[in-house]
Amino acid sequence: MRFSVVDVGYDQRQVDSCLNELGVRLSRLAARAAGAAGAGREWDEIREEAAGLCGLLQRLDLGDVARRPANAADRETAEREAAELLLRARLEFDSAREEARRVREQVYTEAVQARRELEAALHARQCRAARADEILGGWAKAVPADTPTAASAVGPGRAAR
Repeated sequence: MRFSVVDVGYDQRQVDSCLNELGVRLSRLAARAAGAAGAGREWDEIREEAAGLCGLLQRLDLGDVARRPANAADRETAEREAAELLLRARLEFDSAREEARRVREQVYTEAVQARRELEAALHARQCRAARADEILGGWAKAVPADTPTAASAVGPGRAAR
């Protein structure tokens, strides 16, 4: 990111805007990492790092830094720390994006496999039903409704035991 150079350091509004955007992106990253259940230790580390970075951004009081005169060494240190912070955030973000891509591909592969298994099971069931219809087709004949059956011969007081 490039910031406009002003009399002392960088344009504070641009830096604040950049840090606010970084905070929002880190919050989203932390939320996405928290939503990925059962992804293992790597997700825990990503969550912890993102939460730490969010906390760091919340603790920074940039207004006081902008009001006091800073010497060149302080500016260089602050710039170096900001560059390191941005680099770590980008690396974490890239790592989380890659992990999300891997998880998405794995879930898609599992969904495709589950669909194939379901379709195979449905096909096998249809084949069994067709075979049963074929076998019973010759034997099962419609029985008229008024045909006496063995059940009709049992009287009201003579239930089968």
